[in-house]
Amino acid sequence: MAQPSPSEVRQPLLGSRGQQLPEESGSQNDAKDSSPTTTLLMTGAAMYSFALLGLFVSTTGVMLPHMEAFYHLNDIQVSLCFLAGPVGYVISAQLNHSIHLRFGRRGIAVVGPIFQILSAALTAMHPPFSIVLASAALGAFGAGLLDGSWCAWAGRMDNANLISGLLHGSFSLGAGCGPVLAELVLSGNQPWYSWFSVLAALSILELIILPFAFRYENAEKYRNRRSDETADESHKKLSKIFHYKSTWICAIYLLIYVGTESGISGWIVSFMLRVRHSSTQLASTCSSSFWIGMAAGRLVLGVLTDRIGVKYATNGYILCALISQILFVTVEGQVTSAILIAFVGFFCGPLFPSCIILLTRLLPRDLNVAAVSFVASVGQIGGAFLPFGLGALSQFIGLGVFGVVIVIQLICCLILWVLFSGLRPAEVDEMAEEENTT
Repeated sequence: MAQPSPSEVRQPLLGSRGQQLPEESGSQNDAKDSSPTTTLLMTGAAMYSFALLGLFVSTTGVMLPHMEAFYHLNDIQVSLCFLAGPVGYVISAQLNHSIHLRFGRRGIAVVGPIFQILSAALTAMHPPFSIVLASAALGAFGAGLLDGSWCAWAGRMDNANLISGLLHGSFSLGAGCGPVLAELVLSGNQPWYSWFSVLAALSILELIILPFAFRYENAEKYRNRRSDETADESHKKLSKIFHYKSTWICAIYLLIYVGTESGISGWIVSFMLRVRHSSTQLASTCSSSFWIGMAAGRLVLGVLTDRIGVKYATNGYILCALISQILFVTVEGQVTSAILIAFVGFFCGPLFPSCIILLTRLLPRDLNVAAVSFVASVGQIGGAFLPFGLGALSQFIGLGVFGVVIVIQLICCLILWVLFSGLRPAEVDEMAEEENTT
């Protein structure tokens, strides 16, 4: 997967998670403070944590049809699930740094899994739907803490690209396996909420593994690595990013792209069941194939992107994703649908990291972290509201509109990328302005 270098930017590996990371600078490498065995143990534990995050994220779409039937909901009502998650992530973004200051990374290793256990256990009890929404927010809070913390930790390692790639690959593996595993559990005539008992058990195992692996990462160790940057300086950087066109165009692009990614993941199962009349197993396979395709795209296309260049390569990827999605809409074969949606995921794979790479090249380096945090946060908003909007639209027009909406959103992404990639780096524009004034 093509990525910016560790010195340029730190962002959550989930791609659409917009939060300020707990660490932005400080000592160069955490690896120097740990033995190879301890580092290996922490890496394995973080990989397991990310795989579990992938399971949580990718099974939302599988559960929507079951929740609709169980709670007698319409598409608008069940779409509220998409709005609950960002609430937890926003709160975690505000508290992540404070938890690090008081308890260190090992505090995150305890608090994050606890909230995931609470979320899964509450949902497994199939309470009223309002409680299910609250439990989703609790789970997202725990996921936000773990996401930001392990990404910041990975980004500070000597071999940051390797470790970040391992974490990201673990998430993709979990996301790809999630729908199939969930359907396997439900195929034994188990109620839909039994899957959350499995997630709760896996989260309990996470609560054992993570604190043991990060047992030496206490608050004192974290405080010793803190940046000397003041809050006032940080605020000035945050306000300065809004002066650049690249920040705004990138933010709008990510709002639509992350909304597209979440819309496909969230509604593909319902679409296959209700519109294409597929079996539940094949519908879940479509969801898995999308995530597996995305993981393969980030792995394979990164090399091609380095050779062609991020601007032109991404144009090609969006076009290929658009063509694949148009074929998905027009060709109604069930197996063909699973193959085509995998191709959509494959070509969408590099779109988020490519955008971040280009943004860091267009802006002054000292603004990179603030800018990435802002645009990723906007992407998180798109990841919540666009799938919700798709659910609301399907309530009035029908879920057959799903494929067409995704086509329109990909067209918007292509237009925005052309505008975004046509911008010049900020330093070039500033030099040109100086020459004009003189």
